[in-house]
Amino acid sequence: SSRITATKNFKKLFTMTEELLINISPSESRVAVLEDGILNEIFIERHSKLGSVGNIYLGTVVRVLPGMQAAFIDIGQSRTAFLHVNDMQTLRPKLSAIEPPKPQNPAIDNTLDPDTTTLAMTTTTYQPPPSELIENRLYEGQRILVQVIKDQLGSKGARLTTDVSLPSRYLVYLPYGEHIGISQRIDGDERERLKTQLGELMHQVNLQGGLIARTAAENIPQSKLEEDIYYLLQLWRMVQARREQTPTHRRFELIYQDLSLPLRAIRDLIGEQTERVTVDNARVFDAIRHFAKEFVPLIYPRIQLYEGEQALFDVHRVEEDLKDALNRRVNLKSGGYLIIDQTEAMTTIDVNTGSFVGGRSLEDTVYKTNLEATHAIARQLRLRNLGGIIILDFIDMQEQQHRDDVLASLQEQLKRDYAKTNISEVSALGLIEMTRKRTRESLQQQLCEPCPTCGGKGFVKSAETVCLEIFRELMRCARTYNAPKKFTVVANSGVIDLLETIEADTVAEMEYLLGRPINLESDNRFNQEQYDILLD
Repeated sequence: SSRITATKNFKKLFTMTEELLINISPSESRVAVLEDGILNEIFIERHSKLGSVGNIYLGTVVRVLPGMQAAFIDIGQSRTAFLHVNDMQTLRPKLSAIEPPKPQNPAIDNTLDPDTTTLAMTTTTYQPPPSELIENRLYEGQRILVQVIKDQLGSKGARLTTDVSLPSRYLVYLPYGEHIGISQRIDGDERERLKTQLGELMHQVNLQGGLIARTAAENIPQSKLEEDIYYLLQLWRMVQARREQTPTHRRFELIYQDLSLPLRAIRDLIGEQTERVTVDNARVFDAIRHFAKEFVPLIYPRIQLYEGEQALFDVHRVEEDLKDALNRRVNLKSGGYLIIDQTEAMTTIDVNTGSFVGGRSLEDTVYKTNLEATHAIARQLRLRNLGGIIILDFIDMQEQQHRDDVLASLQEQLKRDYAKTNISEVSALGLIEMTRKRTRESLQQQLCEPCPTCGGKGFVKSAETVCLEIFRELMRCARTYNAPKKFTVVANSGVIDLLETIEADTVAEMEYLLGRPINLESDNRFNQEQYDILLD
């Protein structure tokens, strides 16, 4: 639409600035990504619970499940890890090395990871031969080299692949691959240049396998690409050597561990728009500068040590934003708000106008609120690291043009998101269904645990409901036990207060029906749903 096009052209006049804040404490490392001074993403790594994505293990097959075409692998974690046959390097005939056509609307059909290139099959359907079935490829007790592609989440073990990949600053090396891929964010002549140069370099060093050029490889000279290739080649040789040296009696062994969070941030998050990296720990500051000087010289002069008296995250309001990111409600500047509910099955985001009445009509108010919500939703998805199925409940819009504008605005905002997303059209009910790739725990899962009172439901029984339960339990006890002299009800003070006031008549009636006195005792060690009935 003309409105969205004008917005895009206006934004091009201004360059978004980005800053990385790295906070180090004895127990955890945190990296905050600020865009134009606003917190948009947070990464947390607790030293007692390091993430394992990217780690390579020599594991042992514990169980093979032909019905699921999957296997469980022991890699030394609390839960056995999961390997599906689709995540094993293929034994099929070679795939077509032709890249699929670029989708006309990548924000809707964004099935490609921005830092990977998917190969197209030569045929649309494929029936695997018996040799590819998992029961013919793995057996219990077998040792196998695997890489973690998704951390253990809740009750689910880590997800594994045997198709190992090793990342560097500009490239990803696929030892078992057969192609050269280019990040979908690189277009035109630069795409062809990288393909040609990487092909020549692979032939020059006799590199077997495949390569993917990451987004950071754009406009990087050939000499830097060559350095990356030699680094990755040496890294793969080290992995193979450690695999061979692992004693045969060990059920699992960590062969390769990815970089620590601060160094991964320098490797993966730095771009041309990054103005500075601020670190509040001298030791980590030195390590980052040493790493950047060798691998990311562009950012080396922009790394600075923070020595202020006030905490680094407090100065930039990061701590305050983190607290807000754990709330259900997100207020919009106009007066509208979002309600975000995260469950195991999916996440729902509901858009409401709230106190906003600034439009010329109801339709105009709804339209403006929904447009503003697209910016907040895109930010919250990244900040909270929400993944899986996400349902966006926008306020119903009557005009099709307004629906198109809201969808286009959401697509534009999600282009900054490094996670892979799929977005549907706006339904007749104003809903947008989308998925976002999930590789690590959400912010809520990282920082919170289920409430011991409500068990994670988000609500507890009312005091009135508990009172009625107590009355029913008194009737049961009177029928079950032989002639107790009296009953003593022990419960939370809120419940006891209700029994002594509003429900006092009911308590007196129960005493008359049961023919025994009922004593009431308050104990705040009980939560509102808990109570006990003592028989004397």
